[in-house]
Amino acid sequence: MLSDKDRIFTNLYGLHDWRLKGALSRGTWSNTREIIANGPDWIIEQIKASGLRGRGGAGFPTGLKWSFMPKEVGDRPHYLVVNADESEPGTCKDRDIMRFEPHQLIEGCMIASFAMRAHVCYIYVRGEFIREREHLEYAIEEAYEARLVGKNNRNGWDFDIYVHHGAGAYICGEETALLESLEGKKGMPRLKPPFPANAGLYGCPTTVNNVESIAVAPTILRRGAAWFAGLGKPNNTGTKLFCISGHVNTPCNVEEEMGIPLRELLEKHAGGVRGGWDNLLAVIPGGSSVPCLPAELCQNLSMDFDSLRDVKSGLGTAAVIVMDKSTDIVRAIARLSYFYKHESCGQCTPCREGTGWMWRVMDRMARGEAHKREIDMLLDVTYQVEGHTICALGDAAAWPIQGLIRHFRPEIERRIDEFSARAKGAPVLEAAE
Repeated sequence: MLSDKDRIFTNLYGLHDWRLKGALSRGTWSNTREIIANGPDWIIEQIKASGLRGRGGAGFPTGLKWSFMPKEVGDRPHYLVVNADESEPGTCKDRDIMRFEPHQLIEGCMIASFAMRAHVCYIYVRGEFIREREHLEYAIEEAYEARLVGKNNRNGWDFDIYVHHGAGAYICGEETALLESLEGKKGMPRLKPPFPANAGLYGCPTTVNNVESIAVAPTILRRGAAWFAGLGKPNNTGTKLFCISGHVNTPCNVEEEMGIPLRELLEKHAGGVRGGWDNLLAVIPGGSSVPCLPAELCQNLSMDFDSLRDVKSGLGTAAVIVMDKSTDIVRAIARLSYFYKHESCGQCTPCREGTGWMWRVMDRMARGEAHKREIDMLLDVTYQVEGHTICALGDAAAWPIQGLIRHFRPEIERRIDEFSARAKGAPVLEAAE
């Protein structure tokens, strides 16, 4: 369990002042000039050595991503874009960073921008986040007034930061669709290559990072890469914000060590599963786009990228959605299918046509109004969609259904049998109490 001295987000619950005065008292903006004085290459090497992996879902090494930016600034300026379009169902960590730790994010933006030789940063905020945007804009004004950012600031790197408020489109959480939206166009993913590090915002070298990935950087650089690398597990280092929701006694956001056992995470921070551990049916461990896992796989499950990949799921954004035995698991996954169908931008045929088709089949299966042969047909279609689209929304629509069929096929078959029996007028045998 993470000790308090190792916590990065010490005001995650908003118990203290989130403004500049409070942030300074917690150590934000201390030694920023000295960190910048070490140079861009030193910062990138420290982030690489820390083992920090992107906190937006994919888990790509952050330092490596920063190093893809050109070393020299040519005719085109460099940009940092922060992805605060937190639209993954079950995920609510970035909003608390923006509400209660905005200066930590702003300082991270400055240091990361310097490391990538960028003088301008844009923070793209989800359309539904109103208070979060207000806090962020207030904190940015404070930083300008205190000459922490802006031209000729005290930290020695000319730096401007802007907040862009989105319109509530889930697809704009995909980095290239986000860039399209920032440019004033319809939020639709771009073909890659070229990658944003070569041709991103306005055709210029750009890095897009998640809020949490940027906000932890200053603390890593202050305390040292070895400190961060010493937490968690090999290749899954440091601390992570977990969003715990669903059928637990006390849903919460909590900062914990990477690799913490799922059961320990739920029982120490979320009051345990409603009705006790034996009442657990399934868990979605990383936001709605990753496959669910049944209770028997959750007993000794380690919450890190690699362990979850090994059980054919993923850490994603670390949004843990807990479902107890009162859950209609087939209807729950059907509801997620509707979400992805609704949010598809329609650019790719497999996603545009496939998400709607998958939802319609899932909707019938939730009622039992299907044939058993359709289960394999549905599974086959998920594999036709997965990996055949410009962005990962097709994968996100396919994976929850794959997880359901992998682990809960008997439940789908049972309700098909019940529906058939009712249709024929035969008595349905009730399960023993």
